[in-house]
Amino acid sequence: MASRSVNKVILIGHLGRDAETKFTPGGAAVTRFSVATSRRWKDQQSGEWKEETDWSNVTLWRQETVGQYLTKGKQVYVEGRLQTRSYEDKDGKKVYATEVVADEVILLSGQGGGGGRGGDEYSQQPVSMPRSAQRQQPAAAPQNDDYGQGITEDDIPF
Repeated sequence: MASRSVNKVILIGHLGRDAETKFTPGGAAVTRFSVATSRRWKDQQSGEWKEETDWSNVTLWRQETVGQYLTKGKQVYVEGRLQTRSYEDKDGKKVYATEVVADEVILLSGQGGGGGRGGDEYSQQPVSMPRSAQRQQPAAAPQNDDYGQGITEDDIPF
């Protein structure tokens, strides 16, 4: 039996810097940015609230115009996969870097989490298209009552 695996990352956080878009020698756009995600908890011993922020480096391929919208402080939704790559630094030491390779990026707020430019002017506008939506979808079959009453529990194979 084949084993299954999943490599899926979902982040909702704030951009730590403006996105930078560069082009490969072959002409493919590569946009890179960092996303800060935070968590809060109450310390059981001291009773104080504590906060921890994690930074994730994100790479988005083939989205030439996205960089102008991804500016420091804006809140984003990022969906993608983790990828670890290695390279040698200037001293010849092997360095490993883990990043999120994004499939989808959606702006959730305007500047700094909802402020400026009329509040949520940019609210939930996708700035990249998911790979599944880039494929051409077949036309939907016309709805007709002659086809039955819909899906029942007996139609589900599991």
